[in-house]
Amino acid sequence: MLLKAQITASALVIAAIIAMAVLAPWIAPHRFDETDFGNALRPPSLKHPMGTDQLGRDLLSRVIYGSRVSVAVALGTACLALVIGTVYGAFSGYFGGRVDEGLMRVVDVFYSLPDLLLIVLVSLVIGRGTVGIVIALGLTAWMRVARVVRGSVLQVKGVTYVDAARSLGASHTRIFARHILPNILSPLLVTITFSVPYAILAESTLSFLGLGITPPEASWGTLASSGWQGIRTSPHLLFFPSLAIFVTAFSFNILGEGLRDYLDPRSVQRL
Repeated sequence: MLLKAQITASALVIAAIIAMAVLAPWIAPHRFDETDFGNALRPPSLKHPMGTDQLGRDLLSRVIYGSRVSVAVALGTACLALVIGTVYGAFSGYFGGRVDEGLMRVVDVFYSLPDLLLIVLVSLVIGRGTVGIVIALGLTAWMRVARVVRGSVLQVKGVTYVDAARSLGASHTRIFARHILPNILSPLLVTITFSVPYAILAESTLSFLGLGITPPEASWGTLASSGWQGIRTSPHLLFFPSLAIFVTAFSFNILGEGLRDYLDPRSVQRL
């Protein structure tokens, strides 16, 4: 019961954050670029619940609009990592032997390189926009998915029903789609769930360092980076974007842990 409540609560928070990102133009009290120099750097109040920035822009509106970029980057990264990692890991695990060994050596090479270095290099080549950040993060996150998929495929491909399908002349594509993929969805789902907070934190770190999203686009990372400069005089500029990052990443982590325990056949908490 407690496990189901944990999954439900985290899923509701995530659904609310995604809904906020989708409905930003309709629920934000002000436009994200609406300036009011007479009310610059105001603390939280009834008119501006999260205060205003150095240009008098409503911080609540900017956090709401910033969720669009941060959520889009996170979900886009997870989807890209899912596609690349699943195909790569499945191919490696299914065929095994020298193919598996060669493909895993490539993964080891990528793992030996710092993630931040790879992300910065790819983003500099492709660009610092939303698409460039998604591709850069996706090209680092897929390795974790590939390893999980490979390990799961190695466990499943030797079971009786897969051998039976192979002996009946089923194609490799049919065997994977009908017999292997449904049995590796649980660890794959959990891995992707953990990939989302990784992408959120990575994007926020890049934006905080000035290597991520470029103006006029704004993400939670860029808002936190701007707020850091005035932390002594206007701490609300850093606190609220950072709180949004924390709540989102924490919710996805809790959801991932809950799904991992619930989908584990050895777990007694699901009963």
